[in-house]
Amino acid sequence: MTGDLIPGAAGAAPAPSPVDADLVVSLDGVVVRRSGTALLHDVDWRVELDERWVVLGPNGAGKTTLLNLAAGRLHPTTGTAHVLGERIGRTDVTELRTRIGLSTAALAERLPAEERVADVVMTAAWSVVGRWREDYDPADAARAGALLDQLGVGALADRTYGTLSEGERKRVQIARALMTDPELLLLDEPAAGLDLGGREDLVARLAELAQDPDAPALVLVTHHVEEIPPGFTHALLLREGTVMAQGLLDDTLTADNLTKTFGLPLLVERNGDRYTARAA
Repeated sequence: MTGDLIPGAAGAAPAPSPVDADLVVSLDGVVVRRSGTALLHDVDWRVELDERWVVLGPNGAGKTTLLNLAAGRLHPTTGTAHVLGERIGRTDVTELRTRIGLSTAALAERLPAEERVADVVMTAAWSVVGRWREDYDPADAARAGALLDQLGVGALADRTYGTLSEGERKRVQIARALMTDPELLLLDEPAAGLDLGGREDLVARLAELAQDPDAPALVLVTHHVEEIPPGFTHALLLREGTVMAQGLLDDTLTADNLTKTFGLPLLVERNGDRYTARAA
């Protein structure tokens, strides 16, 4: 299984049809409830092919729930969710998931510490964790190696995954998410746990990916505006499962919107292509 190498405001407009060829994610009136608690409330959201979205919000805002919905790993309780033209709940999600690259802490915990780094990436071609009896061809190995090079960890291909630093693991996880040449790439807090140097290195590499017109549609979840890579185009702000604001990045990342989202008076500054936020 191979593919081409990948190089480096809410409710304002009428909803486009889910059959739109450029529409990657389409949520309409989505509610997700678990054990009587609503994790998402009446969410409308559109992601198009050439867009790069950041999803921001405090702990418990519903960010990971939203990402799992977009990954086809969760069904809405009410409302409709279309991903890559398929309606969640009425399609074979096993097939759909092969078209989506996903990097999450939950998946990272399942990666075998004793696995070769190259195999951690390559096994994504079969949607498995841990190499066993699958058949891989030279093109698979070449793609895995090229993706590791792209993320700056090519020299670690023969190391075991458990010997890597946290920053190195995060880059390997993203290479794995790209292995199947996905149409949609979902990254859940990829910079969590990294020191300043590791974060900046990762942000720079994600910026290269975001600015590549041939890269897949991108959705990145984070708590921090400082982790938004240059090249991202849109933002969605969540608080307690409710969309506080969404739209173009500059229009959405305002002090007023972030103050409402985080429940604390905040000041937001833009320096070049990067953002910072602090208490007012």
